Amino acid sequence: MASSAGATVTTAPDVGEDCTLEIPTLKVEAPSLLQRISEQGGYAFVSMATLGLRGDMSAAEAARDMAWEQLHSGPWHSVLPIWRDAYSMACLRVANLHFAAGDLRETIRALDMGLIMGGMLFRRDLEDAVEKVEEKARGARGVLEERGICDGSSRSCRFSFTQFNEAEVLRVLPIKSLSSKIVKKQSALSLEGFLRDYFLSGTPVIICDSMDYWPARTKWGDVNYLKKVAGYRTVPVEVGKNYLCQEWKQELITFSEFLDRIQSPDSVATPTYLAQHPLFDQIKELRKDVLIPDYCCAGGGELRSLNAWFGPAGTVTPLHHDPHHNILAQVVGKKYVRLYPAFLSEELYPHDETMLCNSSQVDLDNVDEEAFPKVWNLEFHDCILDEGEMLYIPPKWWHYVRSLTPSFSVSFWWNTSEGLSV
Repeated sequence: MASSAGATVTTAPDVGEDCTLEIPTLKVEAPSLLQRISEQGGYAFVSMATLGLRGDMSAAEAARDMAWEQLHSGPWHSVLPIWRDAYSMACLRVANLHFAAGDLRETIRALDMGLIMGGMLFRRDLEDAVEKVEEKARGARGVLEERGICDGSSRSCRFSFTQFNEAEVLRVLPIKSLSSKIVKKQSALSLEGFLRDYFLSGTPVIICDSMDYWPARTKWGDVNYLKKVAGYRTVPVEVGKNYLCQEWKQELITFSEFLDRIQSPDSVATPTYLAQHPLFDQIKELRKDVLIPDYCCAGGGELRSLNAWFGPAGTVTPLHHDPHHNILAQVVGKKYVRLYPAFLSEELYPHDETMLCNSSQVDLDNVDEEAFPKVWNLEFHDCILDEGEMLYIPPKWWHYVRSLTPSFSVSFWWNTSEGLSV
């Protein structure tokens, strides 16, 4: 049976006799991990996990639920690493049992949950298992297409954008937008020119014509392509205006559901977006569509993270700063970005709490002049970032971002080698 466009099949007919996943690390590490969990008082988990390892699906799912409860027993940073590994182990066992039963959808969901929420001990097993399941799903889909049960056509369904009108856009942007210093655009900027004129001086710049050759530039605007490659994968999304708002929450949904929400008329009132998630570590097919810019070699350091920022028009990232050099690459759609230099931190009223100290208390969409009088006359840089452009954001520069259309962006964070001052 096949589901709607882009989703994988539920069962895999006639595609081979191998009904188990290769999980070598689990086989070696499970006994010692269960012993350590027992020493932490997790006797009930050990009992259920042991039964699960013997093929009892109910026990395997019970063990997974117990580990899930431990992951949510307090702030994420306070969760013992052993319980993250326990969750990965339970997900692998549940996935293996689903795979043996031919249920590829539930198999991949269990593996995704292990990748998203689990520890690093069984990471390789999880990734190798995903690769095997995806290979089997492709084979099953091919069988169904041959039998005429599902449509194997590659019809394109592009994201639709309303005609861009800058006067209309200004009405939804923060006051004074596009009236101060507009970020300079440079076409085909050389690495030497980037290093000399922008990187060393810590100056933002928009780089044009440097990502035209990315496969993502032609592929990601096609909804059917995204659903075919990743539609059945589970991803973490954020729901609500932004993470500083009370009504903000997180959910785990399939990528197809996420794409449907982006295109829904309700997306403006209650936006759902995928923010700062290492999507490309999880979904390798999408990673192939993105190339690391040469500019990330500046300073002789190393890439720290490569994250996805996908969402509907109206998605807002509130004013904050990050510790690393950052290139924000706009693949689909347009964004408005406002930047304040790092030396203006005090005037931007950072939160006192440690977890939010890199975020401003100032809501640029509705500035409280009495509470934050210093903000009103501060000079800033801003721009509209178009498809195919990259914005360099220096370390600790404060930035506010608003999607003006459905938007897919990729951020590259990197640091410099020790001893280099920028």
